[in-house]
Amino acid sequence: MPEPTIAARHPAKADLAPGTYWWCACGLSKAQPFCDGSHKGSGMGPLKLEVPEARECWLCQCKHSQDKPWCDGTHKTL
Repeated sequence: MPEPTIAARHPAKADLAPGTYWWCACGLSKAQPFCDGSHKGSGMGPLKLEVPEARECWLCQCKHSQDKPWCDGTHKTL
């Protein structure tokens, strides 16, 4: 699998309403941390994120978290 592009070296705070979201896994999206379709042809695709109830969260933007799509602090080591 190709290596993702680091979109940012810090997480994105998001206040998410219930619903389905597509988290950008490739790092190429201009709508970080969400997918805008820029991955097409990269060999990578987005991760589906189901949010059952409204919540505040921190989404990974370095694309190297071991707990995707959530930030686990990996960006501090890159």
